[in-house]
Amino acid sequence: TEALNTCYITSTYSTCSVEEIVAAAPNGYRWFQLYMYRDRKLSEQLVHRVEALGYKALVFTVDVPYTGKRRNDIRNQFRLPPHLKVKNFEGVFQQETSVPEEYGIPANTLDPSISWKDIYWLQSITHLPIIVKGILTKEDAELAVEHGVQGIIVSNHGGRQLDGGPASIDALVEIVDVVAGRIEIYVDGGIRTGSDVLKALALGAKCVFIGRPAVWGLAYKGEEGVREVLQILNDEFRLSMALAGCKNVAEINRSLVQFSKL
Repeated sequence: TEALNTCYITSTYSTCSVEEIVAAAPNGYRWFQLYMYRDRKLSEQLVHRVEALGYKALVFTVDVPYTGKRRNDIRNQFRLPPHLKVKNFEGVFQQETSVPEEYGIPANTLDPSISWKDIYWLQSITHLPIIVKGILTKEDAELAVEHGVQGIIVSNHGGRQLDGGPASIDALVEIVDVVAGRIEIYVDGGIRTGSDVLKALALGAKCVFIGRPAVWGLAYKGEEGVREVLQILNDEFRLSMALAGCKNVAEINRSLVQFSKL
């Protein structure tokens, strides 16, 4: 992402520490994806670590008060392989084999009481901009603006949290309309082609984020694979713009997209 001048959101659950990621790409543009834990000190320590390391924003994830029933993970009996660790929590939790784990850390670590007042708490401990990730309704978008966040990621967590929830692209339009340019809006979920990027921008997103395609590139050919995935999306996006008659990003607007509700 540093080589292609792309924003990278580091996950709390990364198997590399926030320090290792900075060392690998010291000039990269990075945000940090944060969860709220029952033990607030855990979240607070992470915030202070990434702020000191030069991360540029906090992506506060609000759609995981509990981990959803992720049937693929249950079917596959997913556990973090023994040679991998959630590095940001190394040495934090006592390794008791009797305690059930979720994605590399003890179950029930997340705080289910998460609420809008947690935005104020975060603002009290950091100067970093706060981006709220996991908004799917215009009502929550309005509340996000009122609570002084700097941006919204319209996201359904890759469809893994609430079965039957809306696609993020479908939720985008009403959120863009109610926010009316007061803060920036981004979208993730299901971005697979350059024309997907064009549609998202046409419907009012400032930019898109990808998850699975980057992982597929990594599995295919490591760093070079991720670079190829990003390059493919970039090339397709430029081609889609040209074929839609857009000379520059400023010319992308809602008239490019026909959509209807059932």
